[in-house]
Amino acid sequence: MRALGNIFRLGVKELYSLARDPVLMGLILYTFTFAVFTVANGVRTEVRNAAVAIVDEDRSGISSRIIGALLPPYFKPPRVISSQEMNPAMDRGDYSFVLTIPSGFQRDLLAGKQPEIQLNVDATAMTLAGNGTRYIQRIVQTELERFVAEDGRQSVLPAEIVSRARFNPNLESKWFLAVMQVTGNITILSVILSGAAVIREREHGTIEHLLVMPLRPIEIMLAKIWANGLVIVSAAVLSLVLVVRGVLGIPVPGSVAVFAMGAGVYLFAVTSLGIMLATFARTMPQFGLLAIPVFVVLYMLSGGMTPLEAMPEPLHTGMQFSPATHFTSFAQAVLYRGAGLDLVWRDLLAVAAIGAVFCALALYRFRRTMSVG
Repeated sequence: MRALGNIFRLGVKELYSLARDPVLMGLILYTFTFAVFTVANGVRTEVRNAAVAIVDEDRSGISSRIIGALLPPYFKPPRVISSQEMNPAMDRGDYSFVLTIPSGFQRDLLAGKQPEIQLNVDATAMTLAGNGTRYIQRIVQTELERFVAEDGRQSVLPAEIVSRARFNPNLESKWFLAVMQVTGNITILSVILSGAAVIREREHGTIEHLLVMPLRPIEIMLAKIWANGLVIVSAAVLSLVLVVRGVLGIPVPGSVAVFAMGAGVYLFAVTSLGIMLATFARTMPQFGLLAIPVFVVLYMLSGGMTPLEAMPEPLHTGMQFSPATHFTSFAQAVLYRGAGLDLVWRDLLAVAAIGAVFCALALYRFRRTMSVG
C-alpha cells in the first residue's frame, strides 16, 4: 500500500508538472484537434478534381459520350488536345490522365472488332494514378456497353460481380484517415511525453531530490507511465467524440470504452519505450533526435498506412514484435468494425506481453540512470 501511495502521489506530481508546461499542453491540444481535422480534410486518397485530357482522333458519337462521362467532382472538365500536345503537357504535369481514342474506333467497335483506347497516366502520384485508372476504366467500359446495347447488339455478360463496401460504404478516405490520425498521434505523444518527463527531471535537477527520498525506481517509473498515459487516453477519447464524431461528422460504430481500455494497455508499452529512450539522452534535443526515427518506424510500418501483407517477409515478421502493429489491428477492429473483446483479446495480449518486455528494459536503464545520478 505504501508503494501504491507513492506511485499515486508521484503521478499527481507529474500531472501538475505537465499542466505547467505550456509547450507540451499546446502540443497535446493541437495534435488531437487541429491536426486530426486538417489531415482528415486535407489528405485524399480517392480521386478528386483530377486533370484529364482527351486526344480524340475519332470525332465520333462514342468518343463524345466518353468525354461527357468524365464529370466532377472526380475529374475537372476534360480538355481535348492534339497528339502533338500530349507529351509536352504531361512533362509539365498539366494532366494526370490523357485518354487517346484512335481514328476509326466507333467503326471498328460496331464491326465487332476489339479496338483499343490508350490511357496515359502520370504515375508520379501513385495513389491518384491507381485509383484514377480504375475510375476511368469503369467509366469507359460502362459507356461502351451502353453504346453497344443501344445499337441492338448483345452486351450481357455471363456473370456480374456486385460489390458491397462494408464499414465505409462511400469509400471516403476521411473516415479512415481521421481515426488513424488519432491512433498514430497516441504513439507519437506517448513517446514524447514519457521521455520528456524523464529529461525534465534531469534538466531541472529534481532527479537528485528523488534519489534521497525513500522511493524505488519502479515506483517513479510507474508514476510517469500512469500519469502520462491518463492524459493521452483522455485526449484521444475526447478527440474521437468531439472532433471525429462531432466536428467531422464521421460515425464511429465501435465502443469508445473498449478502445480506451486497449489504448491504456498500449500506452503501458509505448510510454515504457519512451522512458527507455530518454535514459540514453541527456537533453531534450538529443531525445528528440533519438525518438523521431523510432516513432516514424512504429507509425509507418504498423499496418495503418501500408498493409502488412505488402511488406517483405522479414519486415512483416519483425513488425509482429512491435506493439504499434497489434494496437493498429485492435483499433481498426474496434472503431471501424465494432468488434468486441472476444475478437480482439489476442492483440491486447500481444501488446501487454511486448509492453512487459519494454517495461523491464526501461526499468533496468532507469535504475542505472538513477544510480549514476
